[in-house]
Amino acid sequence: MASWFYRGLRRGIVTTRYPKQLDEWATTLPSPPAFHSERLTVELVDQLVASCDSGALSRDERQLRVDLGRCTGCGRCLQAAGGAAKASGEPLLASLTRQALIKIVPIRGRSQTP
Repeated sequence: MASWFYRGLRRGIVTTRYPKQLDEWATTLPSPPAFHSERLTVELVDQLVASCDSGALSRDERQLRVDLGRCTGCGRCLQAAGGAAKASGEPLLASLTRQALIKIVPIRGRSQTP
């Protein structure tokens, strides 16, 4: 690590290339959620939105809007979702545009009414 640091100082290089693959330790970092569209109901999505302190989740009609730029990877939505969500396993997110960090998940689950 020190060699590339000193070489960068000598040549005036202030950035490095994005890594080709993740390091082993990166898999232990918190990652944003991945939602199963068929298991999401409107009621469950409303609970998920309420559990998200960072404001990364919102609902528009029958769609869940996930803003990965705001997600902190805290895991509260994973606990509230039960089997409707899991950790995506992608701790490092890079995007050229802000809009690319916003994911839309259709709500396809049926509400269980008594």
